[in-house]
Amino acid sequence: MAGTKKPKQLIGALECANLPELGIYNLTMRVDTGAATSSLHVDNIEEFKRDDERWIRFDIHPDIHDVAKTVRCEYKVLSQKKIKSSTATREKRYVIKTRLELGKRAWKIKLTLTDRSEMTYLMLLGRQAMTGKCIVDPGLEFCVSTAS
Repeated sequence: MAGTKKPKQLIGALECANLPELGIYNLTMRVDTGAATSSLHVDNIEEFKRDDERWIRFDIHPDIHDVAKTVRCEYKVLSQKKIKSSTATREKRYVIKTRLELGKRAWKIKLTLTDRSEMTYLMLLGRQAMTGKCIVDPGLEFCVSTAS
């Protein structure tokens, strides 16, 4: 039926997701409705120009169980945003747009790139990425995925 919306997907406080454009699969992420933006842990960010556009290079850790393994990525910068972190410090972060696969659904989300090495989870899924797509039950975990 035209115009019919898919029902929102029930997700828990922790879920595993794929970021296939970044080569990341089965990444356990923290779902946080208190955070507006989503963030991903990266290292060694370098900005450069390509065809008069802003791009960045960065290292990611596709396997949380093997942090020595890194993949170098290049991505077009969507924007830069000032973010107040959970520790109340303000930092300027690069924003990219990439595909998120969660359960049987996939859509594009905006991700800020930052150092989350002091955090338990390498990715935080914020409410902007979930709006219109998900309902969160914070008492549940891995509703549409299994822990890696």
